[in-house]
Order: sequence, then C-alpha cells, then structure tokens
Amino acid sequence: MAAAFTSTTTSRRQVLTLLGISAAAVSCGTATAGGGSGSGAQIKTLKYQGAVGAVSLPELASDLGYFEDVKLEWVGNTISGPQDIQSAATGQTHFGSAFNGAVIKLAAANAPIKAVISSYGSDRYSYAGYFVLEDSPIRSARDLIGKKVGMNTLGAHYQALLDLYLSRNGLSKADAGKVEPLVVPPVNTEQALRQKQIEVGVLTGILRDKALAGGGIRPLFTDVELLGPFSAGTYIMTERFIKQNPDTVRTFTTGVAKAIEWSRTTPRDEVVARMTEIVKKRGRNEDTTALRYWRSYGIAEPGGRIPDKEFQLWLDWLGERGEIKKGQLKPSDLYTNEFNGYGKG
Repeated sequence: MAAAFTSTTTSRRQVLTLLGISAAAVSCGTATAGGGSGSGAQIKTLKYQGAVGAVSLPELASDLGYFEDVKLEWVGNTISGPQDIQSAATGQTHFGSAFNGAVIKLAAANAPIKAVISSYGSDRYSYAGYFVLEDSPIRSARDLIGKKVGMNTLGAHYQALLDLYLSRNGLSKADAGKVEPLVVPPVNTEQALRQKQIEVGVLTGILRDKALAGGGIRPLFTDVELLGPFSAGTYIMTERFIKQNPDTVRTFTTGVAKAIEWSRTTPRDEVVARMTEIVKKRGRNEDTTALRYWRSYGIAEPGGRIPDKEFQLWLDWLGERGEIKKGQLKPSDLYTNEFNGYGKG
C-alpha cells in the first residue's frame, strides 16, 4: 500500500492553526483539564496521550511507583508532538511532549505554557537518521534540492534538523526552500523510500534498525552527527495548572526524573522486560516487538534537567526562519527546573 502523504503547505497551515487555537483557548480560560478543583484540592489524576507499542517516561515512572498518589489517565494515542502539546495547552490533557522548537512556537503564539522536564533526546543509542537508497546519487546537502524528504510531522524536530543540515552545509534560503519535506507515517517511511516515492526518509528506533538490517539503504546524516548528544523535547504543562497544582507537578516531574535515571542505570534487558510488562498490563492489544529494540530515551542531562542551550538553539533557528521575532523569547521564559527534585538536597 502506498504511503499517504500530506503536502508541505497544508501541514504547515494545520500546525499554525493548532497553535492559534491553543493560544486562544488557553488565554480564554477554556482549558477544562488545566486547573485545580476550585476548593483548594490539587488534581491527582493526570490525563495524557500515549503511543502505540511504546512506554513513555511518565508511564514508566508510574509503574515504578515514583508518582506516589498521582495517577495517570490515558485518553488516546498520538504520533505528533505539536498535536500533543496543543492538547495540553487547550486542556484536553494535563501534559504533553514535543520537540523544543514546537514548544517555542506554541509559547510565541501566547499560549501560557512551561516545560518542566526533558522528554526525549538523541545519543549514540537513540538517534534519527536521514536515509537514502544505497545507489542514490544524493551525497550532499546540495543534492537534496528538488527532492522529497519524508518525516512524521512538519514544523518539529526532523524538519528543524533538516534545515540546520542544509544551512550548515552552505545552502541559501532560496535553495533550501526547494527541498520538500513531506509527512509520511513512520511505519510507511521505509516502504516509501524503497519504492522511490521519496528520496530521503527519516528513520528511528526499530524502524531504522529493521530497515538497515534489510540492506540497500545508507544514512545521509544523523542528528547526533550534526549536533552531538542533546535533549530534543520536553514535557509541558500550562502555567495555570502549575500554579494551582504545585505538589502534583513536583511529584510528576521528580518521578519522571527518577525514571530517566532508572532507565540509565538498570540493565537494558530489565528495562525492556519492565516495559513489555507495562504494555501487556494496560490491555490495548498492542504489539510489543518494537520494545526489543529499545536502547535509550536519549536524554542528555542528569534527571532530565533543562539547560538554556536546549532552547537557545531552536530560538535562533526559528528567528532565522522568521517564524518568531528575534528576541521575542529567551530560554528562561520557556522552562522551569523548580519542580525537578532529582539530585536536590
């Protein structure tokens, strides 16, 4: 079956529409899941979106008992970071995770949100590769002019890395604009690449490893080669929710931090076994095959604490693209480590 594509123009419009809806909804106070009960009691059940066949850090933290009296309520799945944080900003969920550039764009659209802890990143074990066919003539950034690059969503991590790769390899804005990013569902990316529906496909995790095992493809570049190890995304909550539920936020953030460190220090086989059990217990009829290939969450900083640099890079990128005003935001406007108790005291 051919992969379903979404045009660059349409997807960009959808992303901007989501950001606009988020800002309007939050500023109007319609975020139904975002506040306290009004009686002084703090919310202890957090609504969230998951991913099929995967275990997020909050899910792991909850299963490990790190959330104490805080519970999670799954409301559905998503494959889009911008959609996940839009849901949190509008109150459909209590937290969401996305690429830090998407967090910046949402904040720049006047959505009152804060990142509280890193959610994923790239390292030697967990990284995104931009793959081409083995016999492809594409060997450099300039060879991408006029070519299609398939990725899971636009305006996020993978498009940002593509833009950085092009600019750092000397392409002008005009030439970079001739490279066409397209939305391709991750499970269809390898097929679309091999059938030459796209010239480059972004692959990660099990999908990357299985594609490499099949042969006939090679990486043009990887995000780790481009930037070194880095934390790429964060969990966000609304400022209103943080203000009204500080103890809950502290429990959530510190619990996620503990889960990050547990995943680092526990033998990989034990982590995979725990994740597999979590997926089986939740009873959503999911395939656990992908978990066998898990190697790392890729988060760079201890306990997922957020440094300025993880936002400054993307503030500069978005400013250069004209998607935000230069100087409109600074890193400290976008995140807080106040609620992360890991390593304190």
